[in-house]
Amino acid sequence: MKNRYLVLALLSIAVFYACTNNSYTPKPRGYFNIDFPKKEYVPYNSNCPFTFDYPKYTRMEADNGKGGGDCWNNLNFYGFNARLHLTYYNVLSAKEYQDLVEDARTLAFKHTVKASAIDQKLINYPEKKVYGIYYAIEGNTASSVQFFLTDSAKHYFRGALYFNERPQYDSVAPVIKFIKQDIDTMIRSFKWKN
Repeated sequence: MKNRYLVLALLSIAVFYACTNNSYTPKPRGYFNIDFPKKEYVPYNSNCPFTFDYPKYTRMEADNGKGGGDCWNNLNFYGFNARLHLTYYNVLSAKEYQDLVEDARTLAFKHTVKASAIDQKLINYPEKKVYGIYYAIEGNTASSVQFFLTDSAKHYFRGALYFNERPQYDSVAPVIKFIKQDIDTMIRSFKWKN
């Protein structure tokens, strides 16, 4: 009987010491669940020489910053802490047009240092005289999407998506995918007024 108590006591001591192990394995960082709004679009109509559809859950605001021009706007995605900068230029010469196209390429490829990939896609809607290039920039870059639209004669429209936080591509990838659908709708619905 004494042996039984001795074995039970030793077993209890072993279990007690086994349960007091202070080793800790950290859990991986989790991310917030993102509730995406229903896709609904409204037309953008103004005195500007273009129109397009944009998401109902965003807010279009005039860009009154230094150097801003007429028809410069920010499409704010407040729920995602993002902004699509939209600028328009009335093109007066072939040289000015070439300079604007080169500026768009330069600004997109400025992100090469941090980008893991930059994909270019031609935009071509000849029936509406809407042409351009769409830059999808992957990686921890300040801008994930940039594009420009033109009629190749007198109009030039540019967009650049920025998040108001430090870029972490893995955490914002679902949001970027969601906003890219909105940008695609905006480009498909884009029309020059004249």
